[in-house]
Order: sequence, then C-alpha cells, then structure tokens
Amino acid sequence: MPLTDHVILITGAGGGLGGTAAKALAEAGAQIILLDKSIPKLEAVYDTIKSAGAPEPIMYPFDLAGANENDYDELAEKIDAKYGTLHGLLHSAAEFSGFTPLAVQGSKEWGHTLNVNLNAPFILCRVLLPLLQKNNTASIVFTSDSSSRLPRAYAGAYGVSKIALEGLAVILAEELESFKKIRVNILIPGPVDSPQRKRAFPAEDKLKLPKMESLAPVYRYLFSSKSIGVTGQIIDARTFHL
Repeated sequence: MPLTDHVILITGAGGGLGGTAAKALAEAGAQIILLDKSIPKLEAVYDTIKSAGAPEPIMYPFDLAGANENDYDELAEKIDAKYGTLHGLLHSAAEFSGFTPLAVQGSKEWGHTLNVNLNAPFILCRVLLPLLQKNNTASIVFTSDSSSRLPRAYAGAYGVSKIALEGLAVILAEELESFKKIRVNILIPGPVDSPQRKRAFPAEDKLKLPKMESLAPVYRYLFSSKSIGVTGQIIDARTFHL
C-alpha cells in the first residue's frame, strides 16, 4: 500500500478517467477527496471504492464552472481542518462539448470550457499550494491531450484550453522546482475507452481501444515515491513503462 496516509484530491472524480484514477489510488492506500459537480456520479465512485475494501473516500460536490473565489478558499480551509495537509492534486475534470469551428464558437461555451479546463486548475493550485507545501514531497498532475502539441482545426475552446493548460503546468513546475518538494507533471492518457472519447469519436470501434483501467499503473506512479524527482515532464501513457 505505497500511498497509505496520502491525501489526494481528484477533480472530475465522477467522470471516466477521474473515477478510474480515484479507484486506482484508493486501492493503493490513499485517502481520496472526490470532487465533482454530479452527486450521483460521486456516489457511484464512492461505492466502487468502498466495495473494493479501500480507504473510505470523501465526496465534495463542487461546480468548477460556477465556483467563486470564496468557494475555492472554503474548500482549502475544509481540507486543512480535516487533514492538515495534502499530498496530491489530480486535475482530471475536462469540459468537451464537441468539435466546433472558431467562427461559430459561442462566447458562453468558450467561457464555460476555459473556466473548467484552465481557470479552475489555476485557482485550485493557488489555494492548495500551502497544504501541498507542508509535505516533504507532493505531486500535482495535469491531464492534457496529445492534440495540444499539434493544434487541429475545430478543436475550439477545448483545444485552446489544453494548450494553455500545458503552459501553466510547465511554468508552475519551474517555479516550484528549486524548493524540491512539489513535482508537477502532465499526463497524456492517449486514446482509451472513456466517455469523452465516445463523445468525440462516436463512430470509432471502442473495442480496439485500451480500457480506462489500463491507466492505473501510471496514476500510481505519478503519486507514489517512484516519481520523486520527476517534474516538468510530459508522461504519455502510451509509451509509459515502470
């Protein structure tokens, strides 16, 4: 149980990849804070973790798109009051409504997507850094997309947000590197049989894709002592080997 006594917050924990990461990290002994706007989805992941005999997670309903500064501060205060520390932060929440030409991209959809995919990770990092810095080692992981380094037509607000998210991660990694405490990395899950993949490519044969559970080893690596010293890196699950 390499993650025993570790407290890890996961955004989008009710979703496909977020829920998969939560289960993988909980089974490794971590105390998981499940953050998502959908209570039924949070409950489903909670039940899955409990039935696996892993440490009981905490559910924290939270709307990344609509939250204000006070909501983020309150989240940090509650984590501090209950645990007094934080060992990991996984940015797994993602807003993707479909491929859209920029010429017809609605400003409301644009703002909503950037709020979830870019602004929320920034604010969460800012308010939770004091808790992460209480540990000798801690890990922040940003979930990106392989298309962010090769921008494609119709990627819209989602594509722009992922390009900016990777820039945010690299800047943060460089700013924290000299302290030798918090490592910051970018995870590229690659094509897997996830709900978001189904929305993006509905006609694709999903039987040919890896299952989401295939990402469990890379999640455990990024939050365990095995990745200490690894920071500012892009970890592609398709080429990942322990």
